[in-house]
Amino acid sequence: MALAIWASSTANALKISCASKSHLAPAYSLSRCFSTVLNGLKYAASHEWVKHEGSVATIGISDHAQDHLGEVVFVELPETGGSVVQGTSFGAVESVKATSDVYSPISGEVIEVNTKLTESPGTINSSPYEEGWMIKVKPSKPAELESLMGPTEYTKFCEEADAAH
Repeated sequence: MALAIWASSTANALKISCASKSHLAPAYSLSRCFSTVLNGLKYAASHEWVKHEGSVATIGISDHAQDHLGEVVFVELPETGGSVVQGTSFGAVESVKATSDVYSPISGEVIEVNTKLTESPGTINSSPYEEGWMIKVKPSKPAELESLMGPTEYTKFCEEADAAH
């Protein structure tokens, strides 16, 4: 995993791409070669993921997002008991490259915050889908999940975005 992160970061820094205009070779970018998209999750166009289980939705940023951000050094998260609204910012992630807002893919009440990220923000880089989750929400509008992308759609979305850069 560390080698994949290093290779992807190096490729991004050097602006190396495997994209090909030739009809003989498939078009892809190195950063996509190393990003993981998981089945069973929903994804927002702003690169957050949601895992909905029963009455709880866990939210974090995708492997693709953390890869493009680089080494995460600080995370700002909301308070437990607050609310989030689909499409609005609930926190921020600061990396060695930039600071980015994190947007909620669904609306609801924040029932848990991953406080471990305050002490170890790099967990988002090393484990974006497991230990690097950000908040857990009790959805107020579960139908909003239907507006999000599945893994296949999100993979295509990322490939097209990377090819455009």
